[in-house]
Amino acid sequence: MDFGIIIQVVLLLVGFVFLIKGSDFFVDGASSIASLLKIPTIIVGLTIVAFGTSAPEAAVSITSSLVGNNAMAVSNVIGSNLFNMLMVIGIAALLSNLLMEKSVLEKDLPFLVGITALWAIFIFIGWDINNIEGIILLIILLAYVYYLIRSARKSKDANEVEKPKLSLPKSIIFIVVGLAGIIIGGDFVVDSASAIAMALGMSETLVGLTIVAIGTSLPELVTSITALRKGENQLVIGNVIGSNIFNILFVLGASSAISSIPLNPSMIIDVIFMIAVTILCFIFGKTQDKYDKKEGIILIALFILYMAFAIMRN
Repeated sequence: MDFGIIIQVVLLLVGFVFLIKGSDFFVDGASSIASLLKIPTIIVGLTIVAFGTSAPEAAVSITSSLVGNNAMAVSNVIGSNLFNMLMVIGIAALLSNLLMEKSVLEKDLPFLVGITALWAIFIFIGWDINNIEGIILLIILLAYVYYLIRSARKSKDANEVEKPKLSLPKSIIFIVVGLAGIIIGGDFVVDSASAIAMALGMSETLVGLTIVAIGTSLPELVTSITALRKGENQLVIGNVIGSNIFNILFVLGASSAISSIPLNPSMIIDVIFMIAVTILCFIFGKTQDKYDKKEGIILIALFILYMAFAIMRN
């Protein structure tokens, strides 16, 4: 292998480390400040943690949009959402039956299906996501977060406040260091992934759908496996659905608000597959209120087949 490519692979791995550790620091710092301000635990989980695990995707896609690598901005989100639904849920379902709460089946999953379809409609209208559509996605995100906070405050868990892990000065330092790590990691990943793609004759779309998407989705996978070990199965579903919602509304919304993102017609298959997988996960959950081992195997098999297709297409 060419020495230059080896250097870029090392920089890519370093970028992933910065992204993941930066997200950890950001979530810990933000959660502690929320606790110090007496903000209920459930609201922290629904907003700060969901945003934190989506921060790597946001850093990569927004950085890509700023430097004109729009193909990677879109493919990163598609690849990450597919990885979350097929591999994170699939692996978790193999390890333990994932029971679905009624509210998730009636509200959150249908909402995810709806915004995925809306995003696809935006694409099919003009083969791009323009600035106005990006702003619309961001407005929907603000409305969704407001709804989550309002609903959470009315719930029986609204008064549960987690004890702060850090003091106020340490919390601020963690947030600043975390954000710096996310920004630096995003730059490293975008630059090195683009260089690898050019050196190996791979398209930026393929790199975004595979290497970058899997790398930026590691926080969701790690968080979900940790939640399973602690017996908190609902956190797995909430983490995946919340992250996918944030990826579409915030990551794509912010990226396209900065710079309109044209879509390569060859990616229509990926968009349609993402919609189909989202609907399939909804059907699996709706039929028996859980994801079991059989469904886990199906989801993982679909991801392997999709990766094979993406690589062969390149």
